[in-house]
Amino acid sequence: QVQLEDSGGDLVPPGGSLTLSCAVGGSTSVRSWEMAWFRQAPGKEREFVATIRRNSYTYYEESVKGRFTISRDNAKNTVYLQMNSLRPEDTAVYYCAAGVIILSGMRSASGYRHWGQGTRVTVSS
Repeated sequence: QVQLEDSGGDLVPPGGSLTLSCAVGGSTSVRSWEMAWFRQAPGKEREFVATIRRNSYTYYEESVKGRFTISRDNAKNTVYLQMNSLRPEDTAVYYCAAGVIILSGMRSASGYRHWGQGTRVTVSS
């Protein structure tokens, strides 16, 4: 059983920074999975934000490129999402996800088998 615990959400002003964490539990290694972050704003569908593949390649949604960085700490079995230059439109509940997914399917939420409970990020002055 894979357990994902995401945390780190907070209220930050526009232009601020925040780091989200996703701890992987359940006797499994973070290196065994394609790990991703999705987000869901009020009234909108869940959307892809970023992924780090098992081979360590990373991919980002266009609007967060250059502002967000996904990374993985194998020793801590944790994935991070460093978010800089935050904008009001980044406001959402952010979810960590894990799966074994081919490259062409990495942006689809339906392909990920395991999910965290979500952590809320609010960007507002």
